[in-house]
Amino acid sequence: MATVKEIPAKLVAELRARTGAGMMDCKKALEETGGDLEKAVDVLRRKGAAKADQRAGREASEGLIGSYVHHDGRIGVLVEVNCETDFVARTEGFRTLVKELALHIASAKPLAVRIEDLPPELVERERKVYEAQVAEQKKPEHIRGKIVEGMLKKFYEENVLLEQKFVKDDKHTVGDLVRDVAAKTGEKVQVRRFVRFERGGN
Repeated sequence: MATVKEIPAKLVAELRARTGAGMMDCKKALEETGGDLEKAVDVLRRKGAAKADQRAGREASEGLIGSYVHHDGRIGVLVEVNCETDFVARTEGFRTLVKELALHIASAKPLAVRIEDLPPELVERERKVYEAQVAEQKKPEHIRGKIVEGMLKKFYEENVLLEQKFVKDDKHTVGDLVRDVAAKTGEKVQVRRFVRFERGGN
């Protein structure tokens, strides 16, 4: 096990660059793992995930606007992702997240960032369609509500950015990716807004 004096400043700086965590947190994580950089990253991620709820009310006014234009110029995307500090906005992990989100939006065509961002009239219209479908199928009265909620959940998973399966890895949602970067950096990270253009579309 490495002692405090044995942890080189260069290693602490490298861990900070990779995770965006504070200098003291990086040093403690390296001490805890005997100077093992990869294990220290995992330690910081676990601690970051545990603190995620505490960050919910914090201000996230830094960040980046990412863009993606399809090679044939048919689709274009702009997405704004916020964090708390300029330091985190410059990290490779954060920049990669913004690029991946722009690419995902181009491919998956989400309608909104969060469920609550969907127009209420759209949700109500979908609900009425599902209720009519369930009634048509003559499902028992007492389970119709649950079936409709299940159908709405699927609608959210297909159309809401943070609920969608990530196009490059369908084992994780886009929300998982955002939470993972928040856990790594120890900061509040949020997708603020996006716009998707498709040539000839509305």
